[in-house]
Parts: sequence; C-alpha cells; structure tokens
Amino acid sequence: MTRPEKPALSPLQKLWKEVLEPIVFAVVITQFVATLVGVDGVSMMPNLRDRERVFVPKYETWLHKAGIGDFKRGDILIFKPPRAASAKIENLNKAAPLNLWTYRPFLIKRLIGLPGDTIRVQGGEVTVNGVPLDSGWTTDYWKEQGCWDTESPVANLAQSSGIAGYTTGVVQDQETFTVPAGHYYVIGDNRTPNGSEDSRIIGAIPRRDVAGRAAAVVWPIMRKVNAKGPCIPGVDPELSGDSVLNWRVLSRPAAFTELQQALNR
Repeated sequence: MTRPEKPALSPLQKLWKEVLEPIVFAVVITQFVATLVGVDGVSMMPNLRDRERVFVPKYETWLHKAGIGDFKRGDILIFKPPRAASAKIENLNKAAPLNLWTYRPFLIKRLIGLPGDTIRVQGGEVTVNGVPLDSGWTTDYWKEQGCWDTESPVANLAQSSGIAGYTTGVVQDQETFTVPAGHYYVIGDNRTPNGSEDSRIIGAIPRRDVAGRAAAVVWPIMRKVNAKGPCIPGVDPELSGDSVLNWRVLSRPAAFTELQQALNR
C-alpha cells in the first residue's frame, strides 16, 4: 500500500517553513526563554573574564516584569546603561556597521542596591541601609594585586560626577544615594581605579533596561586557574597555571545572605 503524496508547498508556505519559521523560533527562544551573552572587558574581574559567555534565563526577566519575584542583591545583571550616561560617556555609545546608527551596548555588573536602599561608598567599602557589605569576595583579590581602589572619587562617593580624570556630568557628587523606585544600583567587581563604569557614575539602572541575570558561565569550556588582574585600565589580565573546567553556576556571594540577615534584625 502506497502512502498518498503530500501536496507541494506553495511559495509562501515554503518561505515560512524554510526561512521564517526558524528565525521566529530562534527569536522567541532568545527573547523569552534563554540566551547566551558575551562578557566584553574586565569590569567583572576576577569573577568573570573578558570573552567568557554566560547563560541568561530570559523567562525570569519577564516574570519579574509581570510582578512575579524580583532580582536579588548579589545577582549579576545584564542591562543597557541609562540614555543620559550613554550620551555623555564614549564607551557607552557604540556605532553600528557603516555608522548607520548608534546604540547603547549591554553592560554586566553586580546588583548591590534594590529600590529604596540607601547606598554609601567610602574608602572602597560599601554599606547598604547603614549595614556594611563585606566585599571580600572581590576586594581580597584586588588587595593581593596591589591595586584596590580606596582613594578615587568612585571609591568614596555613592554618586560621582567624574572618572578617569574627566567630568562626565551624568550625576552629581553624593556621599549617599537612595535608589529610586523601579531602579537598581549596580557596581562592577573590578575595584581598581577606573575599573568599572557603573551606578557610581552612570546612576541607577531602570528595571525596564535589564535584560536578565547571568546564571552560569558556559564558555570557554576550560580556563586557566590564575589570572593576574590588570591594574592599568585596558591591559589584558595575565593568565597562567593549570587549566580547569570553566562551567560554573554564578551564585550570590555569601556576604549578601549575611547582609540580608543583618537588615532583617
């Protein structure tokens, strides 16, 4: 018994099946389910290195936008910088191919303050609502490198109008800063002078501009054990030692659990 032949696809059906359907499927997956994001630069050293790729569960972001749950202090967020900062800071304004348009590149930083939190930064140390945050998960590394920043304006102000020897004019100098509703306060793990362009100089991040949370590192498969941090901005880290498996979950440092317990007392 022979099976009846399937009717030939029309040109429109063929276009959908062979071209449009895979594209739509890929867009739906990457926008609503999960995607991979590349790390560009060393602002999250030592925890994330340049050119690593992280897994981002996009469904979390959409649930949060729908009012179900929220990101937590200690999460690593992927987001677009505020438009005011992008307009005034060259690194935060990129040109598309052929210079047809400009766009705000995605940044990756650690969530420090939630809406309503009051942040203080002094001598390189951070406090949240008057409670010190033990940043040893990253400052211990930079102390060992000999370039932990305790002197610059961003190490002594919750909001600083200048960085890298010039005035940005994005925010005003403030010793303390209260995070507005619907915003987050983020800081990069790189605590060297000028190591990270974050909420200290670009302001709080609107929740609507957050693309998601970095949940795990998936590439490269292997990494060198030792990475000597670049104390000079723009210098690549020196990698050495044995190679180990690089796949790892990006959990929140224990200090954030301790911070929350102190805030709940």
